Amino acid sequence: MNAEITLAGSEFVQRFSATRRGARLARRLALHQLDAWGVPYGSGFSDDVAVVVSELAANAVLHGMVPGRDFELRLIALADTLRIEVSDARTEREPEIRASRPGAESGFGLRLVGALATSWGVKGRDVGKTVWAELATTR
Repeated sequence: MNAEITLAGSEFVQRFSATRRGARLARRLALHQLDAWGVPYGSGFSDDVAVVVSELAANAVLHGMVPGRDFELRLIALADTLRIEVSDARTEREPEIRASRPGAESGFGLRLVGALATSWGVKGRDVGKTVWAELATTR
């Protein structure tokens, strides 16, 4: 998207079940929220957000799941950045980019996040951790 997206001050927070269905719903609601904020579904920025939310939510479900605990998605619109945060209840497994094996069909999610985001990282919280990524709203 060539035009600047102005969302500053907007925030969306929702908890989801730590299941594959919850991860899919997180992606769909993130895109719905962006559309409500004026970022058209199917735009380049919307597609990038979809990939990042999908990967972070999938990691929360696959690697951060604690039985009986949900994960949380938070979208925070800053001046020229959309910050995506996915929090789960597990503290002992921090995400890392691993070397891929020839022919591997998984393990590329954080590489995609790193390629699309201007920055990303992990921060602790009282229970669990938050993996965050920031995407520039200007191209």
